[in-house]
Amino acid sequence: MTEARSGPLAGLVVADFSRILAGPYATMLLADLGAEVIKVESPGGDDTRSWQPPVRDGISTYYLAVNRNKRSIALDLKDPGDLAVAQALARRADILIENFKPGGLARFGLDYPTVAEGNPGVVYASISGFGSGPKGAALPGYDLIVQAISGLMSLTGDPGGEPFRAGISVFDVMAGMHATIGVLSSLNARHATGRGQHVEVNLLSSALSGLVNQSSAYVAGGVVPSRMGNSHPSLFPYEPLPCSDGDLIITAGNNGQFRKLVEVLGAPELADDPRFDRNEKRTENRDELRPLLVERLKTRTKSEWFHAIIAAGVPCGPINTIDGGVAFAEEIGLDPVVTVGPEDHGVPSVRNPITFSETPADYLLPPPALDEHGDEIRRWLAAERRTEEGTA
Repeated sequence: MTEARSGPLAGLVVADFSRILAGPYATMLLADLGAEVIKVESPGGDDTRSWQPPVRDGISTYYLAVNRNKRSIALDLKDPGDLAVAQALARRADILIENFKPGGLARFGLDYPTVAEGNPGVVYASISGFGSGPKGAALPGYDLIVQAISGLMSLTGDPGGEPFRAGISVFDVMAGMHATIGVLSSLNARHATGRGQHVEVNLLSSALSGLVNQSSAYVAGGVVPSRMGNSHPSLFPYEPLPCSDGDLIITAGNNGQFRKLVEVLGAPELADDPRFDRNEKRTENRDELRPLLVERLKTRTKSEWFHAIIAAGVPCGPINTIDGGVAFAEEIGLDPVVTVGPEDHGVPSVRNPITFSETPADYLLPPPALDEHGDEIRRWLAAERRTEEGTA
C-alpha cells in the first residue's frame, strides 16, 4: 500500500468481493481513477484465471483484461481467521462490490445490513443476474443466458438464419458500467447525508435498458423487432455495402449526409428522387435504393471509397479484425494501448476510455497474482485497527 495513487477517486478504498467480469470490470474502472481496490479471492482464485487460451506469460488474457490496478488477497470465508479479515476490510471500505448469489454473503456477516451497521458510510453494490426478488434471486446470472432471455439474440444474425450471441459478454460489461454509475452517484449523495446505501444492478435490467430503440419499439410502439442481419430498422443506408473488393460500412444518418454520399458516388439525382428524399422513404424503399448505390460502389475498391466518402463528411468504415481496430485507433492518435506497471515487466492493456483534463487515469499495478498482496493487506488492516482502538 505504498504507491501514491492519483486520479479523481484517490483516497477511496474498494473491497472487491466480485469475480469473473461484471464486478471486476466495475472495480477496474474505479481503480483506474485512483481508488485503492482490494480484490478478495477464494483460495482457488477468480474463475477467469483459468479461462484460457489465449495467455500472456502463462496468464489468462481474460483475467488480465479486467484486473489491473488492484491488490489481491486470498480468503477462505469458511475459515474464522480469514472471515475476520474480510469483515475488517468491509468495515474499512468506502465501497464494497459483490456478485454473489443474492443473500449469499449473509451467512458470513458480509451482507449489506450487517456491513452498514458497522460502517454506515459504505456504498455497497450488488450485481446479480435477475435481481434479488424472490423469483429472480435463484436464477443463475450468466451473460449468455441473459442475451437469450432479454431478446438480444433474436436480433442478432441473418434474417433467415439462427440467432447468435454478441461477440462479447455485452451485458456483463453493461452491468459493470451501471454499477459504477450507481456507486459514483451514491458517493455524491453521501457528501450530503454522510450515509452510504445499497446499490443493486442486475444483468436483465441492464439488458433491457441497453436494448434502447429495440426494447422501446415494443414497450412504446407495440412492435416486436426481428433479425435484420446488418441492416437497421429505422435508417438506410446504415449497413455494409459491397465495393469492388469487399464490403464497406456506410451510415448516412440524415438527409444532408445522404446528399453528400450520392454526390461523391456520382449520382446526385438520387437525393431529390421522391422515393429517397427523406429517411423514412429511403428506409421504406431500401430494396430499390440499395442496387443503385451498389452499382456505383462496385466501380472502386473499399479503400478508395473509404477515403473519398469520409472526405465528403459521411461516416463509413471498413470491417476490421481486432488488430485492425487497435491499429486504426493508433493511427488517429487515440493511444489505445498502455503498459500497466513498470516498463521492464509491465503488461499491455487497453487504455481507460475516459480522458480527464486534470486528474487522468493511472496504470500503476499489473493484474495481481493470487494473494500477491495478502500479507501487506493483513498488516494494513491490523494497523488500521490499532489506530481505531487508540482513538476510541
